Formats: sequence, C-alpha cells, structure tokens
Amino acid sequence: MKKSAIYLFCSVLFLGCDSGISNNKNVSDLESLQLKASFVDLNEKNLDLSVYKGKKIVINYWATWCGPCIKEMPSIKRAEEILEDFGYTFLLVSDETISKISKFKNDRNFDFNFLKSIKSYESLGIYSMPTSYIFDENGKMIETIVGAIEWDSEEMINKLKVL
Repeated sequence: MKKSAIYLFCSVLFLGCDSGISNNKNVSDLESLQLKASFVDLNEKNLDLSVYKGKKIVINYWATWCGPCIKEMPSIKRAEEILEDFGYTFLLVSDETISKISKFKNDRNFDFNFLKSIKSYESLGIYSMPTSYIFDENGKMIETIVGAIEWDSEEMINKLKVL
C-alpha cells in the first residue's frame, strides 16, 4: 500500500512538471531555443531571435580555442555570401567572454554576426564543437550538424538552397 502511494505521488509529480513548451504546437523550435538560451551581441545588448522571423537561420556554436571551428569559418563566410539571396542568416555563438570573442574577431579579421551565449554549452546540451543548427523561415529546426564541414561546397550550398 505504501509503495503504491509513493509510486502514484511520484508519477503525478513527474507528469505535472512538464513545462508544456515541447507540447505547444504554436511555439517554433527557434522560439523554444530563445526560451532556454539567452544571447547578447558584442556590445552586450540582448538579442531576441524573433528579429530573424521569416529568415532561414544557421546557428553555429564554436569556441576561440577550437581548431575545427576556426578552420570552417572561411567556408561559412563564403556560404553566407552565396546564400544571401536565399534568406539565410548565420549566427556564430560562443559561450566565452565578450572580450575574448571580440579579440578573436579583431585578431582574425572575421566579419560575422558573433554572439555570446549567456548559458553554458553543457546546459544547452552541446557537447561537441562546432555544432550547427539550421532553422527554416518558420523557425522549425530542420538539421543539426555536429563537426566541421565545408559550408561552401557545391553539395552543401545546393542542399541549403532547397531547405
């Protein structure tokens, strides 16, 4: 009897703890990400991902010390330029300090939409870098890419054009 009561209590508690975010059909994957993650630009201004509504977004999680991340950046820049007319926005997100990201940007002369994640990668479930998420214009996540790739390869560009 006591075991049954404890089991029932735990079941109700577990089922009652659902936030409802994943069950709400009106919340896009991008909006869900915004709810669990916070981003600031290099001027420490909060960024609401809804400003990119109607655009296809690539969020690339990287680090200044990550060799594969740095190696793929030139191909990201070329892909960004090629896909400009296809409604793509590339956001490069690091959980390092703003000063470290800014120094990296200036030292390497990279011109990206660099952002800082307020939350650690671990708290976001990101355990490998680079990790990229591709969202369609409706905010639905359509692809996850773990590891470095050649973003400007003919195969990848053609794939992104039709997503």
